[in-house]
Amino acid sequence: MYIDRLDAGEKLVKHLRKYQNDPGVVLAVPRGGVPIAYVVAKELGFPLNLLLAKKIGHPHNKEYAIGAVSLTDSYIVPHENVPEGYIELETERIRKKLREIHKKFMGDTEPVPLKDKTVIVIDDGIATGNTLMAAIGIIIKQEPAKVIIAVPVATQSAIQKLARLVDEIICPLIPSNFWGVGAFYENFEQVSDKEVIYYLNKLRAELGQPELPLN
Repeated sequence: MYIDRLDAGEKLVKHLRKYQNDPGVVLAVPRGGVPIAYVVAKELGFPLNLLLAKKIGHPHNKEYAIGAVSLTDSYIVPHENVPEGYIELETERIRKKLREIHKKFMGDTEPVPLKDKTVIVIDDGIATGNTLMAAIGIIIKQEPAKVIIAVPVATQSAIQKLARLVDEIICPLIPSNFWGVGAFYENFEQVSDKEVIYYLNKLRAELGQPELPLN
């Protein structure tokens, strides 16, 4: 059990110190992953970016991910009876939404390149792992040196699925009975947009970087 996301970050970073001397970057799944990622990035001295990627759902079952879209790339697993036109429309719809999110939280700041970096992906917990599976496909296309998933709590099934895709998964709590991510936090209030910007700018100040140029 964790007190809150900051407490989860403090517990998680203990398992990540071995990467401290790598050229690295932390990617936070917004919005819940941001406070945790802030703690990790601060302790490791890594820059913090948002993992802006959304799944493309199957046309007959939107919860089933057939791929994912980022600001600049996509990763699609071929499926029969999924029209190319559907993928094109979904890609543009998702990308438009991601551009709006990036503008809100990052302004005109360019994402940190992932090539040859140790990339640590952080969320506040994983239930199914389906969306993250698709997003990892996009990350791998950018040729990082290593991809690490670090989360405070996850299901055993999600860990097994994701472990095949990355170099390491760090998850201190894998409960036999999973009642949802929030059940393992004493305080699991929704992270606001204001808090996301606060943590991003707080880290930049601590790393000696200028404040985000937001409108």
